[in-house]
Amino acid sequence: MTSLRFDALAQYSDTLHARSGEAVTVRFVEPRDAEELQNYYRSLSAASRYKRFLGAMSELPKSVLDHFTHVGLDDSFTVVATIEVDGFESIVGEARYAFHAEDLSIEFGLSIDDRWQGHGIGAALMKNLECRAASLGGTILFGDTLRSNSAMIALARKSGFAFTNHPDDWKLVRFEKEINVAPKDIPCASWRLAAEARQLAVA
Repeated sequence: MTSLRFDALAQYSDTLHARSGEAVTVRFVEPRDAEELQNYYRSLSAASRYKRFLGAMSELPKSVLDHFTHVGLDDSFTVVATIEVDGFESIVGEARYAFHAEDLSIEFGLSIDDRWQGHGIGAALMKNLECRAASLGGTILFGDTLRSNSAMIALARKSGFAFTNHPDDWKLVRFEKEINVAPKDIPCASWRLAAEARQLAVA
């Protein structure tokens, strides 16, 4: 799939809620978000960045950042979770997911701003990712994390994921979940993007 160039990606946004009731908007990133997304990664604590990228990293290399901000490129997608603070949109979390057509699996990774951890945003975002996986026709949603990342392991366990050994790295653990969502039950807005993308692909 090539990069998707819709004029109004906002129509594919979803509204979630933090545990305390704040509205959290989950939307696809756009090229114009590059600087803000980079600033978000820079603002994470060193420990949070290490857990997110499975190694030391102060920021995304420019080529990777460019890839992150083009929706659908190589069947990969980046979304940000935002909250309105004093009239301005502020990124409080992000997720990256990729569709693997060979086995209909969806691989993902996510992070939550250190100041917003513990507010239920991670759990809500995980549920939204299940919906997005279903919208792409995925049957398995999976991620990898460090064995020392107790917070992510606890979140995945609470979200109903099963755990297996990582096939290539003993320092990592893999968590996965079967996606059993019928098309008529897909509540997230991204199913429309998936449908339109397939229409473009066959046009």
